Amino acid sequence: MSQKILKSEKYIMEKLEKFRILGLSENTLKALEKKGFEEPTPIQQKTIPVLMKGEVDIIGQAQTGTGKTAAFGLPILERVKEKAKAIQALILVPTRELAIQVSEELNSLKGEKKLQIVPIYGGQSIEEQLRRLKKGVDVVVGTPGRILDHLERKSLKLESISHLVLDEADEMLNMGFIDDVEKIIKNTGSQKRTLLFSATMPQKIIGIAERYMKKYEILGVKKEQLTTHLTDQIYFEVAPSDKFDALCRIIDIEHEFYGLIFCRTKVDVDTIANKLIERGYDAEALHGDMSQNQREFILNKFRKKRVNILIATDVAARGIDIHNLTHVINYSLPQDPEYYVHRVGRTGRAGKEGTAITFVTPDEYRRLIFIKKIAKTDIRKEKLPKIADVIHQKKSRIKAEVAHIMQSGDTNGYLRLAQEMLTGNEAEKVLAALLKYSFQDELEESSYSEIRDVSIDKKGTTRLFVALGKTDGITPKKLITFIKQQAEVHSEKIKDIQIFDKFSFITVPFEEAELILNNFKKKKGGKRPIVERAKR
Repeated sequence: MSQKILKSEKYIMEKLEKFRILGLSENTLKALEKKGFEEPTPIQQKTIPVLMKGEVDIIGQAQTGTGKTAAFGLPILERVKEKAKAIQALILVPTRELAIQVSEELNSLKGEKKLQIVPIYGGQSIEEQLRRLKKGVDVVVGTPGRILDHLERKSLKLESISHLVLDEADEMLNMGFIDDVEKIIKNTGSQKRTLLFSATMPQKIIGIAERYMKKYEILGVKKEQLTTHLTDQIYFEVAPSDKFDALCRIIDIEHEFYGLIFCRTKVDVDTIANKLIERGYDAEALHGDMSQNQREFILNKFRKKRVNILIATDVAARGIDIHNLTHVINYSLPQDPEYYVHRVGRTGRAGKEGTAITFVTPDEYRRLIFIKKIAKTDIRKEKLPKIADVIHQKKSRIKAEVAHIMQSGDTNGYLRLAQEMLTGNEAEKVLAALLKYSFQDELEESSYSEIRDVSIDKKGTTRLFVALGKTDGITPKKLITFIKQQAEVHSEKIKDIQIFDKFSFITVPFEEAELILNNFKKKKGGKRPIVERAKR
């Protein structure tokens, strides 16, 4: 074995020591190193050793963004065999998006192990799924409805699986999938380990555990408050077409910008990265379409600050542990409030304050209100830097850097050239020409586009329809109590209550209306929500 390979393996072992002692293989450690993992999260520290021993079932209580996919995924990948000619693990998830995310994560963690890991979900071509299943699959990540469909077609056989994972079980309950989940469990054999992961533990979830799990261990981690006092959180109101110019102003006004920019889609990531590079910024894109080698190369450049701007999707940024970021920018608001807190928790480390910036369009404001509520955090509104302020900051930095070079005395190689250029010319004009040569149009206000002032109306009131009335025993007092319990809105905010036989109306301020609507939308379980915006 060459000295270079030995050094590489030693580096991986030292860097990932906390993962190594959990019992993971060399192949897995290499995969983790490529993905940029450095140390396990609390749920990984608790779960991986128990799963590696292979003795009991597990109930894991952890929310989105805590690394639970790797917590159950790494031990499963260690234990499933290559070329087994049968499905060895089934991971049930509530949504197609999560099916794709989890399968992408597992594929990136399997290293050199030859395993077929596929997502199976509704909306995807059934014929393509049938073809893939016929070729042979080791791990299936699927939604309950489509998994049941394949069981009925007999295109999926689960009798011999060694691992069954119920991921985000409480969400499957909220979406009305629990009956389907139970039918699927009944199609599995008894010689398997069952792993149930859920952010909350309602009685129905506990009931499933008691009915279908053997001896089990409950592993929980405290719900993380990923936002921190070291993260200053602000938002800017911008039109969608002005987001890119707003981003450039924020980067340019900072003395040393070192930040992660989140977009919702791979297309947006590539578009923003390319536009930044065209304007001369040191930027790179990171998303799920990239190979592991590409990903490793880009992350290494960002860590070493050879580029200071990284644009990524939430999925691509999973597991990245990069310290001392000055900024996290939410170019697009995430759908999930917990993705927001996980994003901004990346700033403000090592005792240094970081800044989390969010761009909010008029259409996105109600989602921002919901995020503030769920994350229990304050996100302060600010005005974007003006063009004149950005130019002033640039000029100040140029003066300071030139003064520093003069003080250091490191100009000897340029003195003769300077004397030649000054001969017969006015010093101010020579210096002005040199600045123009060095900075081109960078100090011209015309280099920046004007950004329209977008004013989001947060005042006024909203009329809400409530699908409960006198026949449900509703009175004004009972309706106020019901709304308070479900959405934590103060009773004095609820006005103009009208109770009819089968429905009611209330009027609340704009922000409270968004909290109420989001709360009841979340709890609807596939049915029409109890509270909706009243039709005019």
